[in-house]
Amino acid sequence: MSMQSHLVELEKRHQALESEIHEALAHPAEDGLKIVELKRRKLLLKDQIARLRQDHSASVH
Repeated sequence: MSMQSHLVELEKRHQALESEIHEALAHPAEDGLKIVELKRRKLLLKDQIARLRQDHSASVH
């Protein structure tokens, strides 16, 4: 898998988590721990995306 396609896949997963969080927050009865876990996973993906972009930028220069 190329780095660009990997980034695209990570961004899709990040957006899917964003949608899932938004949906969970719209339902007050939703489990708070589930929302915290979703946000944690989203942040991990965001960090991974940023790291890959930084590595890619460094290798281009």
